[in-house]
Amino acid sequence: MNFQRGRSREEPEINLIPMIDILLVILIFMMVTTTYANFSGLQINLPQAGGDTPSAKVNKQINVSVDATENYAIDEKPALYSGVESLAAELHRAAGEDKEPVIVINADAKATHQSVVNIMEAARLAGYSSITFKTEKRSK
Repeated sequence: MNFQRGRSREEPEINLIPMIDILLVILIFMMVTTTYANFSGLQINLPQAGGDTPSAKVNKQINVSVDATENYAIDEKPALYSGVESLAAELHRAAGEDKEPVIVINADAKATHQSVVNIMEAARLAGYSSITFKTEKRSK
């Protein structure tokens, strides 16, 4: 006997709510347990200090000074700054015949970062790659 003659049979359906809950729990578990590597945008090789003796050949040093008001001096002679190119020409004149002098930057503690970058750019334009900075020892 068929007692359900007028009733239509319901189609079975899959309930998605428990499946979504399980997927969210798995996602949270993966986020918590995954270690994230910090990739630095800069590749920095830290310098090493040692007590090596300097080589017998010492290149000429050109002292470039800049004060807090962006006044430049090359080997204690005032240099008029009208652009990086003019500063590069002054460095070239100060180097004379030396092909690879050491540029020593003496920057005031209150000098702008841009003024130091200007000196470095002028040295690059002049073709000099040896640049160093002069500092004072901190008093205790």
